[in-house]
Amino acid sequence: MAARQIVLDTETTGLNARLGDRIIEIGCVEILARGVTEQRFHRYLDPERDVEDGAAKIHGLTREFLADKPRFAEVAREFVDYVRGAELVIHNAEFDLEFLDQELARAGLGKTLDHVAGVVDTLALARELHPGRRNSLDALCERYLVNNAHRTLHGALLDAHLLAEVYLAMTRGQESLVMELETPAATAVAAASVDLARLHVVRASAEEMAAHEAVLDGIEQAAKGGSVWRRPVSRA
Repeated sequence: MAARQIVLDTETTGLNARLGDRIIEIGCVEILARGVTEQRFHRYLDPERDVEDGAAKIHGLTREFLADKPRFAEVAREFVDYVRGAELVIHNAEFDLEFLDQELARAGLGKTLDHVAGVVDTLALARELHPGRRNSLDALCERYLVNNAHRTLHGALLDAHLLAEVYLAMTRGQESLVMELETPAATAVAAASVDLARLHVVRASAEEMAAHEAVLDGIEQAAKGGSVWRRPVSRA
């Protein structure tokens, strides 16, 4: 894992880069030492073409709003400098990378992977952790208790912030003993590993033992028979 990670999201004029759709918003946030920093990259972009109605309903960005914004080529070098050497974290990375690669190629800057250390696809990660479940960003926010109540429309910077919180929760590993019930067993075991040498055993006092025996007496009286807690352990 790279020391520096960049969580990235884009909004586009439509869904098909090969048919000429373009990036109209790009949002990035930085993760260092498993914490989100204030170093971010956010630009609205003039796509030099119309925005499809279906896309506009998702992100709310119109051709009129974007008309006076810079073209991608004008911010491409700044973007490359920002992500250089970092590991990108993207939800459904294939989609964003196809658009980024085409935009960088137009700017004469090669491909995304020419400038970064690698890419983590959080959609693929989520499908591995939660097979058969919904793994959209909204679903993951709900699953990992990330507040997305303010997300009425998609937005690249807002979604990058939400994805950063989700990604940190998804990859918390041994940093927390609090695991979801649906977490895969292998991950749960690793996360719940405890150094037994550091455990401090507190033994029950005589008064506590007497109170415990009294509770068992009550259970046996109510059940009119011996309790399983007092049966001798069978050694097979």
